[in-house]
Amino acid sequence: MGEKELTPEEVLEKVKADNVQFVNLQFSDILGTVKSLTIPVRHLETAFKYGIWFDGSSIQGFMRICESDMVLKPDASTYAVIPWLSTDEQNTARLICDVYMPDGTPFEGDPRFILKKVLKEAEAVGYVYNTGPELEFFILKNLWEKNGNGNCENNNKIKPLSHDVGGYFDLNLDKAYEIRRDIVNALEKFGIEVEASHHEVAEGQHEIDFKYGPALRTADNALTFKFTVKAIAEKHGVYATFMPKPIFGINGSGMHVHQSLFDKNGKNVFYDEKDKYKLSKIAYGFIAGQLAHIKAIAAITSPTVNSYKRLVPGYEAPVYICWGQINRSALIRIPRYTKGKEISTRAELRCPDPSCNPYLAFAVMLKAGLEGVKKNMLPSVSVEENVYHFDDSKLKELNIDTLPYSLQNALKELKNDEVIKDALGKYTYEKYVEAKMEEWDEFRIHVSDWEIEKYLKVL
Repeated sequence: MGEKELTPEEVLEKVKADNVQFVNLQFSDILGTVKSLTIPVRHLETAFKYGIWFDGSSIQGFMRICESDMVLKPDASTYAVIPWLSTDEQNTARLICDVYMPDGTPFEGDPRFILKKVLKEAEAVGYVYNTGPELEFFILKNLWEKNGNGNCENNNKIKPLSHDVGGYFDLNLDKAYEIRRDIVNALEKFGIEVEASHHEVAEGQHEIDFKYGPALRTADNALTFKFTVKAIAEKHGVYATFMPKPIFGINGSGMHVHQSLFDKNGKNVFYDEKDKYKLSKIAYGFIAGQLAHIKAIAAITSPTVNSYKRLVPGYEAPVYICWGQINRSALIRIPRYTKGKEISTRAELRCPDPSCNPYLAFAVMLKAGLEGVKKNMLPSVSVEENVYHFDDSKLKELNIDTLPYSLQNALKELKNDEVIKDALGKYTYEKYVEAKMEEWDEFRIHVSDWEIEKYLKVL
């Protein structure tokens, strides 16, 4: 994607130079799953002018079958050749699309539109929202627990097996260096500027960080990142997952999000030289707004049943609703100020995980932050100690609350939060809650292996 945004006319020239024969038109459903419609390159000009029709009735959170006609309109700035689908004879490109109704109006359930809508609210009061998501993931060497004859079919159990036994920043025990290298090379070909790549704390866990920037672009990058990681892992004969907690007893995967507001002149309005933490009144309002609405936000940023098995004390995941400088046990962390780098002043929200839809996550995070700025809210006193070491009396004394402990509880908080509901819009809010309550009910009535092992013989 790069710094200079391409126009449709420039893309039409580039597909010729890049020997592109097919174009994948990509978009996401409300859960953040990447969807794709492939067209021959000769139809790309029509796609730019009029859009491409598709049936939205089978897409999660989209339209009913009786009103299913929808239109994809590609965003020229997202053009890239898909590296692993390239051959000497022909290439395949991708373009991320916005979803429209047949009458030309944006589809209100399109996650990209929802983020754009909240970004316009920020722009209306003079702010540009920047984000830097850090997505962690696991590489597994085998998904299947095979049956006696070595066959992976016939209802065999899926069992996550770590690809290596490495730990944080390990080198000798890190068996995935070549896989990460190939992922980084692929991401760079998409125009995503990678800043660092390393092994994470848990066995088989990894992180690749890409450049901070405007929220719409980084949300696009997050979606591209996820399908790129999976595709390259498959090329290496392994499996990559963004499931928050695939293995019991070790750290789960998060998606920490660094955030700031800039004005239209490129000045970071979170920075104030005179403040102890170098934070402005705007920054404090933004932090306070997110803390005030974080229980409802969790339903979007930690959107699965499994998300709440990561959000428990003892595994470096934030649980307690507080903020602090450097303090990685706090929900919002303020990285230490570096002299001369005022532009880097930011607030890191640490509870999101990579299973979330980045468009919806950034939309609700921004909406809550703007609410805090608008109302001149102030956060509670910062916490600089390890909150995990606090007992109940200390937590009560400091008025530190906790995140919801289950998807069901988070959805209850969402139902009572008009600010976050407004960010989603009535249509998407209802569709999202419906889908997630179905997920919760399916989990609630499921008889797990743990229950069988715990109760079957003794009861």
